[in-house]
Amino acid sequence: MTEPTPCPIRVLFDRPCIPNNTGATMRLSAITGCEFHVAGPLGFDLDDTKLRRAGLDYRDQAKFYAHQNLDEAYAALLPARVFAFSARASRPFTDVRFQSGDVLLFGPEPTGLAPEVLADSRTTDILQLPMLPGSRSLNLASTAAVAVYEVWRQFGYGTR
Repeated sequence: MTEPTPCPIRVLFDRPCIPNNTGATMRLSAITGCEFHVAGPLGFDLDDTKLRRAGLDYRDQAKFYAHQNLDEAYAALLPARVFAFSARASRPFTDVRFQSGDVLLFGPEPTGLAPEVLADSRTTDILQLPMLPGSRSLNLASTAAVAVYEVWRQFGYGTR
């Protein structure tokens, strides 16, 4: 079996509030090789115990970048296609043929992405993970993991 190569995607959390989700996504970055960016203001300190616990010993292996705000993150990431994830969207994320360097954008845990972020001209499309009717949303780190693994699957886990 051929060894996988890093997932060529970039995950961006806008104003994350729960350190466990950010730590778990740092671990996702280390395991898959995707870049992980956070845009502040953050709802916790980057030295938070819960963040370190969730990231385990993978934190130093993650491709992790912290930005002061979303505009600063965009300055570092663009030009690129930006796919915003929202439980209110109607297009399934599996309908997209992802490209190397695409950005997967996720909003803060209690509210999701703000309407102005979803309407921003830098947002290429708004996508959702299918859920049963009446469901509010999936955990942020879980949503990011599902999306990253779909992108990596589309790239053949880098083994092609």
